[in-house]
Amino acid sequence: MSQRYSRYSYAVLFIDLDHFKVVNDSLGHSAGDELLKQVAQTLQNHLRASDTVARFGGDEFAILLEEVEDIHEVIQVTQRIQEALSAPFELNNYEIRPGGSIGIALSDSNYKHPEEILRDADAAMYRAKAGGKNRYVVFDPTMQASVLERLALETDLRRGLDSNELCLHYQPIFSLAGDQLQVSSFEALARWQHPEHGWISPAKFIPLAEETGLISPLGLFVLQEACDQLRVWQSEFAHNLSLSINVNLSAIQLKQVDLVKQIKTVLKNTNIDPRYLKLEITESCLLQKNGSSVELLHNLKALGIQLCVDDFGVGYSSLSRLHEFPIDTLKIDRSFLRRTEEAKNWETVKLVIALAHSLGMTVVAEGIETEKQLEQLKVLGCEYGQGYLFSPPVDNQATKQFFE
Repeated sequence: MSQRYSRYSYAVLFIDLDHFKVVNDSLGHSAGDELLKQVAQTLQNHLRASDTVARFGGDEFAILLEEVEDIHEVIQVTQRIQEALSAPFELNNYEIRPGGSIGIALSDSNYKHPEEILRDADAAMYRAKAGGKNRYVVFDPTMQASVLERLALETDLRRGLDSNELCLHYQPIFSLAGDQLQVSSFEALARWQHPEHGWISPAKFIPLAEETGLISPLGLFVLQEACDQLRVWQSEFAHNLSLSINVNLSAIQLKQVDLVKQIKTVLKNTNIDPRYLKLEITESCLLQKNGSSVELLHNLKALGIQLCVDDFGVGYSSLSRLHEFPIDTLKIDRSFLRRTEEAKNWETVKLVIALAHSLGMTVVAEGIETEKQLEQLKVLGCEYGQGYLFSPPVDNQATKQFFE
């Protein structure tokens, strides 16, 4: 390996903090700025005087390692940096472990401009992040094709939003009360059928939409379509007038200054009762310290809609502040049910259900896959459940089976 890279005399590292967005969304921008300062100092402390570190933008840093002997030396430095970023940082009485995905590009006579080696280090960083975060990857030329593919996918997504390529699938949420399960709501989930590549995984296009700002028009599309579909169901199946629709809101959407107005307009245009619209937000959105999240949620509640905390129990806990928010429902993250082979994990689920009930909230268990899980949740008093035991997300035509 060292012989193969013996011609290289410098390297560029491109670093992206893995958990910065969660810190910014939960603890506020001032805390995020303080974390960036601490990270910059930490990086400087782990480099030689001849090396250079610079913040590249957002939560990204670039490092120039000069006069390196071979790839092994570069990797040793990279590993030291990753260890440092995985250690706890003290921030507002929290211990934050930011972690970092690192791309490495080695000097080459083929590089004619500085932008080219930065581009390749950036491409390697994205490969590291896609591989599970807190990793490093050394650039190879095949990665440039991945970067071009990502740019093409962004262009296609923009076109797809304008060309009606996106649609909604719906996963039913059932009432667990009594012996006969009844559908009480559907969660609306965006799906994309690409004209050439077929169905594109949401795990691929949703993060892309968030990174590129397309999440706002995508979110509005989902809200409009979901409310339209609810109106159709309530018209066709009059005995299900209390049926609700769940729509996810991203942290980026929650920062839109016109969000409340946008939702109010959709409710008016679709003529649905606001009580039957349930907006799902992530737990991290509850932890902003500037009070804006509390005010926003109260403004949303004033429209008459219901609010759910999605994926509860993941990431930074909001337990100490949960009572401050006008939340109607907690959705227990599916990861809790995956670990219920051990009795102690059922105790955790029991505590979450008891907490929700003490605050006047109902509970939805996500990711139910077995009859055993279903029966235990009933025993614990969980009101609602969704998961593949009942049904995967289906298109609007397939939802009719749940009304028969």
